[in-house]
Amino acid sequence: MDWNKHRLCGLLSAVVLTLIVTACSISYKFTGTNIDYNVIKTLQLDNIANRAPYGWAPMEAIFNNKLQDLYANQTRLQLVKRGGDLHISGEITAYDQFNKAISADGYSSQVQLRMTVNIRFENKKDNKSFERQFSATTQYDATQQLASVQEALVTEMARDIADQIFNATVADW
Repeated sequence: MDWNKHRLCGLLSAVVLTLIVTACSISYKFTGTNIDYNVIKTLQLDNIANRAPYGWAPMEAIFNNKLQDLYANQTRLQLVKRGGDLHISGEITAYDQFNKAISADGYSSQVQLRMTVNIRFENKKDNKSFERQFSATTQYDATQQLASVQEALVTEMARDIADQIFNATVADW
């Protein structure tokens, strides 16, 4: 009789353990998007023009390439010239620099660079849209010339803003 109780207890423990393991399974999705590819298949990504009063000529191309690469690499959407299920348009509206910190001698020690992009987004399948501004800032040492660090800083800000736009338009978070 002890043998049957011991065997029953072991069998019951195995069943409970199996239920716990299967009930507590966790599912992860690493795509980072909430796109239903059965419904949304195309993206119209207009050129984001540089309309900032003060600008740097390569900034427009750097930003557009970062944004296009992000959607091409992180989604299965087909990029189209017209009539996309999703439509992104906008313009770079600001590119500013200002003193961030002052040293003991009264001169600037850090300069902050800021880039702002106005984006219009439309999801034609869900009839959802928004217009929103996205900004990024970075800083550099005032002893450096902007021309010597500008490409790296603009690339960093373009990547940051592209990530913000991607998250606002198609990401789960």
